[in-house]
Parts: sequence; C-alpha cells; structure tokens
Amino acid sequence: MIKRTYTYNDFDDNERTEDCYFHLFDAEIVKLELGTTGGLSEKIKRIISSRDIPEIIKVFDEIIDLSYGVKSPDGRQFIKNVAQTEAFKQTECYNKLYMDFITKEGFAAEFFNELISQGMSKEVMDQINKENNVVQMPNT
Repeated sequence: MIKRTYTYNDFDDNERTEDCYFHLFDAEIVKLELGTTGGLSEKIKRIISSRDIPEIIKVFDEIIDLSYGVKSPDGRQFIKNVAQTEAFKQTECYNKLYMDFITKEGFAAEFFNELISQGMSKEVMDQINKENNVVQMPNT
C-alpha cells in the first residue's frame, strides 16, 4: 500500500490535509501482468518513454480505478469500490495527484513502480516473469 498526503483548501476555504491510499493485491497485479500483452510493467515503460499522453492518461485512470481505496477502521480490509473511487475523483486530492502525474517528470513511473513493488513479493514477480516468458515464446 502506498500513501500520498495532500494539503489543500476545501470548498469552504478550510485548510485540510488528507492521506490517500492506493493498493493492488497480488492477485490484481498478476491479472494485470498476465492479462496485458508483454506485461503491464513493460506497457507502462513503453508508454512513458514514448510520451503518448492520451495513453498515459488512460493507464493512469485505470490504475487509480483499480488501486484507490480506504482502510477499514480495524485495518483488516482495504475497501475499493466504484462509489469511493468516484467520490475521491471529486476531491482536490485527486486533482493534485492528477496534476503531479501530468507536470512532475518521472512521477508517473515512480508511482506505478511503487504501487507494483509494494504489493508484490520478489518471488511472485519472478514467477510472473517466468510465466510471461513461457507464454510469449514462439511456437517452433
């Protein structure tokens, strides 16, 4: 799980500081890696290096939709659903996060890498890479 903290003035002009949490479970990362031709990590590297802004925005939206959530009060759950994500997207925190993606060099790559590495053990990532290599091998 990663946390981003933002300070802003709300719509009543009160200063607020909020923590925003993002997390992908191992199963979600595996699905993304194996369900994306060449793997999600490679797709993100390719998009970022090509500076394909429309595609970067599309992937950014997908990752936020999949990873944004709220910790349960007892810490047992990380609650992610459409209603919470849509509520988050109507806040200044989302605006600041979005602008960081657009304006800060390397922020998108850092965010994606941190999100993937926080949720995935090295052993699982090695297994995904091994499986991807098997899946991608040409028929001989």
